[in-house]
Amino acid sequence: MPPSIASSTDSTKSATGGVQSLERAFDLLERMADAGGEVGLSELSASSGLPLPTIHRLMRTLVVCGYVRQQANRRYALGPRLIRLGESASRLLGTWARPYLARLVEETGETANMALLDGDEIVYVAQVPSKHSMRMFTEVGRRVLPHSTGVGKALLANTPDHEVRALLARTGMPAATEKTITTPEGFLAALEDVRRLGYAIDDNEQEIGVRCLAVSVPNSPTAAAISISGPAGRVTESATEKIVPILQQVAGELSEALASQNPA
Repeated sequence: MPPSIASSTDSTKSATGGVQSLERAFDLLERMADAGGEVGLSELSASSGLPLPTIHRLMRTLVVCGYVRQQANRRYALGPRLIRLGESASRLLGTWARPYLARLVEETGETANMALLDGDEIVYVAQVPSKHSMRMFTEVGRRVLPHSTGVGKALLANTPDHEVRALLARTGMPAATEKTITTPEGFLAALEDVRRLGYAIDDNEQEIGVRCLAVSVPNSPTAAAISISGPAGRVTESATEKIVPILQQVAGELSEALASQNPA
């Protein structure tokens, strides 16, 4: 069995009634993720307000358990055991979402998807296909870059501009089609449109002949978006006016369902 997360002084009940050391450990993991997955102890101390000895003790235990690893430069990085937890959680999130995606298909007639932001990439975790003979198909587990997808725009719409620019610098902005946005300025302008309109569009940017409409899932435990995709001849401007309110309503209901799975 893994060693205790911390000493008995850290295992007292927190103000929320939970175990303080566990809350602190998970808070540190979240802060590491927010910082890009690698941090130093002093950075964690500054952001969390915890004393260095407490952070060192928690991190040492997380290292032993495999959830954190220490780099050669003495900084700490998220560990490989988190991958297994994340993959399992993603599959479960996709399972919870499927009834809502099925409803999208029934009401819009188009293929419905759910996607998450995993590091710098978009990963599709659930799909319910359209009943049309001509339909869009995206393999669950497929990874794409955010700049060429509606779900990518929806997921990044409220991310600070400097963080978006940093992500784009890491991934590059290769053109999937002649309509793909390939400049940071163009992508930031598209994100402004998402904030203004309340939904994102992929207009032949990932695949010629295909249009996608996407919205984020409010207050999702991890950044998530749902979308519909179909032939450009069906997902027209007039169809968009009918589909977007349905997408937004289903996203809100899915958000409520996810919140009920994780009560405070």
